[in-house]
Amino acid sequence: MNSSAHSPTASAAQALAAATPAVISVSPTSGSTAGGTTVTVTGTGFTGATAVRFGATQAPSFTVVSDTQITATTPLGTGTVQVTVTTPIGTSNQFVTYTYVTTPAPVLSSVSPVSGPSAGGTTVTLTGTGFTGATAVRFGATPASFVVNSATQITATAPAGSGTVQVTVTGPGGTSNGVPFTYTTAPVPTLTSVTPTSGPTAGGTTVTLTGTGLATAGAVRFGATPAASFTVVSDTHITAVAPAGTGTVPVTVTTSGGTSNGISYTYSAAPILSGVSPNQGPTSGGNTVTLTGANLTGATAVTFGATPATSFTVVSPTQITAVVPAATAGPIGVTVTTPGGTSTLPSAYFYVSTPVLTGVAPPSGPLSGGNTVTLTGVHLIEATAVRFGTTAASAFTVVSDTQITAVVPAGAAGLTDVTVSTVGGTSNAVSYTYLPAPVVTTLIPSQGPASGGITFTLTGTNLAQATTVLVGGAPAGFTVVSDSHIVVDALPGAAGPVTVTVTTPGGTSAPKTYTRVGSPGI
Repeated sequence: MNSSAHSPTASAAQALAAATPAVISVSPTSGSTAGGTTVTVTGTGFTGATAVRFGATQAPSFTVVSDTQITATTPLGTGTVQVTVTTPIGTSNQFVTYTYVTTPAPVLSSVSPVSGPSAGGTTVTLTGTGFTGATAVRFGATPASFVVNSATQITATAPAGSGTVQVTVTGPGGTSNGVPFTYTTAPVPTLTSVTPTSGPTAGGTTVTLTGTGLATAGAVRFGATPAASFTVVSDTHITAVAPAGTGTVPVTVTTSGGTSNGISYTYSAAPILSGVSPNQGPTSGGNTVTLTGANLTGATAVTFGATPATSFTVVSPTQITAVVPAATAGPIGVTVTTPGGTSTLPSAYFYVSTPVLTGVAPPSGPLSGGNTVTLTGVHLIEATAVRFGTTAASAFTVVSDTQITAVVPAGAAGLTDVTVSTVGGTSNAVSYTYLPAPVVTTLIPSQGPASGGITFTLTGTNLAQATTVLVGGAPAGFTVVSDSHIVVDALPGAAGPVTVTVTTPGGTSAPKTYTRVGSPGI
C-alpha cells in the first residue's frame, strides 16, 4: 500500500489543483481595440476572483456571476491576447484567447418609431452602419431582444422603461452613438377592421383601417413590411396603401402608445382566365357559360366586354359559372376581377345573331314527307336544327348563311311551322302545308272521240293543288274549278282505254279510265 497517498502534503496539493480557476471559453472572442466590449468568460473555480486580465492588462471591471461565469469589460488592447482569471488560489491556464480588431464601432442614424409605451413591447427598427456581429442593443442601460437584419438594419423589441433614453448598438468594434427613444403613457392603439381585407400580391391597394388611438400613428405595417404610404384621417381612421406581399399577414399601427393588435390582410394571386365554354350564344344573352382558369376565388366581377354578367357563381378556385348578358353580334372579351387583380381573355365569347327565315320552297308536300325543300333567310350558317312543327327534319344541309336544304319528315295534314335553330336562338316560323294525296272518284264523261276536242270533268278530293293531269301518260290541259272538280282537255289518240291521273304536292291519285272511241265506219 502506498502511504504517500495519505500524506498531508499530497492532500493539500490536490485541493489546491482542484480549486485553481480554469477558463474554457470567452464570448465574444473579439472586439474593438478601444476596449469597452462586454464579454462572458466561462470556466470553473471563479469564486473569489480578484482579477481578469486580457494579456497583461486587467479588465477595468468584472462581475463574478457564479463559480463558472464572469462578465468583464475589455480594456484597451491590440492583437490576440490570453484571457486569464486570478483567484486567491492562483491564475487560470492561458489557452483561451481574445482578439482585438480594428472594426469601427457601429453608427446608429435613426430608430423608428421614436417612442413607445412604458410597458415596452414596441417593435423598433434601427438604421445605421456596422451592425454585423452586433452583440447588444440597449435602451438606456436595459438590454433589448433584437435581430440583425443586415449590416444597416436591426429590429429590436423595446424593453419596459420611462422617460427618454438613448438607444445604442454594441458590436465587435465597440458601442455606437445613442439615438433617443421616448417612453410614453399614451394608450396602445387598437384596430377593429381593415377594408378591403385582401388585395393583389403586387400591392397598391388602398385600405381603410378603423380603430382607436390612431391619431399619432408613426407606422403602419403589413406583416413586417411598412405600408407604401398612409394618411391619418382621424383618431379612428387611417388610409394606407398596401405594399407588395404574399399570404395572409397582420396589419398593425404603431403610435407613441405602442403597436396595435393585428388584423388579417390576405395577398391574393392575380386571376388567370383560360377558357369559356360554350364560347358562343345568342345576342339576347341569358345562357349560362363556364369560365375556367386559376386563382378565381373571391371573384368580385365577371364582365362580357364592358357589360357585367347577369349573375355569376364561384364554384372553385378554377371555375366560375356566369349568366351571359345581352349584347350585339360579334366577338367580345371576357374579364374576371378578384382582389388579386383582373384577367381578360380577348375575343373569348361570340354573340351570334338570331336566325331569320323568309321562305320555304316548295311550301307544301305529301303527308309521308321525304321531299326536299329549300329554306331561305339570314344568319343560317350556324344551324343546329331544322324543325317542322316539333319534328326534326329527316336531314338538312347548310348551303350558305342564307340557304338551307332540308328533307321533310312525315306529318299530319295542314299547316305547320318551320323553324331553324342556331346557337343564336330559334328563328321565326314560316308555314309549310302537309297535303293529302289527291283522290279521283269519277270521270264524266268516261269516253269520247279518239280525235279529242272535248272536255271531261274529274270529281274527287284534294284536287285544288293540282300541278299535272296525265291522260294516257301525256300531260293534258286542265282547269281547277274547286278542290273537288277539275275540267280536263281530252287528248286525241288511238281508240281504246287510257289512264287518267292527277298530281299535286300531296302526291298522285290512283288512275281512272277514259276510253277513246273511234268514228263509225261507212
